[in-house]
Amino acid sequence: MPELQVPGFLDVPEDRREWASSRFAVLPMPYDATCSYGVGTRNGPAAIIAASHQVEWYDEELGIEACEAGIATLRAPDVVATGPVAQIQAFEAQASAVVAAGKTLVGLGGEHSVSYACFRALRERWPGLSVLQIDAHLDLRSEYHGTVASHAAVMHRMLADGAQTVQVGIRSGSMEEWQLVAQRGLAVFRAQDIAPRPASEWVPQVIDALPPGPVFVTVDLDGFDPSVIPGTGTPEPGGLGWWQGLALLRAVCAARHVVGFDVVELEPQAGSRVSDFAAARMVYKLMGYQLVGLGS
Repeated sequence: MPELQVPGFLDVPEDRREWASSRFAVLPMPYDATCSYGVGTRNGPAAIIAASHQVEWYDEELGIEACEAGIATLRAPDVVATGPVAQIQAFEAQASAVVAAGKTLVGLGGEHSVSYACFRALRERWPGLSVLQIDAHLDLRSEYHGTVASHAAVMHRMLADGAQTVQVGIRSGSMEEWQLVAQRGLAVFRAQDIAPRPASEWVPQVIDALPPGPVFVTVDLDGFDPSVIPGTGTPEPGGLGWWQGLALLRAVCAARHVVGFDVVELEPQAGSRVSDFAAARMVYKLMGYQLVGLGS
């Protein structure tokens, strides 16, 4: 059994955090070595867990307490000094242990590069895994600042591994990244195209772009408008609203088998808990949506 963190996510009592009986396993990944703008996302996992202690267990939208299914929180692995590739491999080893135990993997970042560890662990169990990404940025660079394990290259790595990807909330990318989108015919839903429209119009289009089968959901918090979540390492103006994002997350959990998810790129801000709490609330909403979804 892995070493658990107490208090962990939501600070649930002992009977709801036992490893053997918990449906969800929360993996903190405090890492931001390849960040290219704001630094501090390594503090994101701890801030999300701390803020989660103030989240109500009862979900008024779903009418359930998702924590009844059990939430075990793992201790964060040590940072590997030998570089970004080795660090992602270390996270992957711990994520693989979660998946092998039959738990729903819940990753907490950290910079977005850590999502590749979650993806690799899940794909080992579900070879046909596709990816739904909420993000401001394409993250499709082949490498960035000398490493393929950069946060700016994470989706390129998943694509290179054969995953079908659907990207939502995008509003920033290099010319080469947009050329790759055009060449590969990638499913990209730009923020400026969907933000003015009701979620009921574009969410079904996003779901239709995902193949049937298992899905990994990765949420970079900068996919949301900074007025909703200002505490991110690379903020971009514009983006999804809170209710738009939740509508998409609930829909994908209802229509597809979501086998794991992560929430990344929280950069806690001194004097403000707005972003920390929003991130914690989103993680718990995803747990509830996965429980009641068709994939449960």
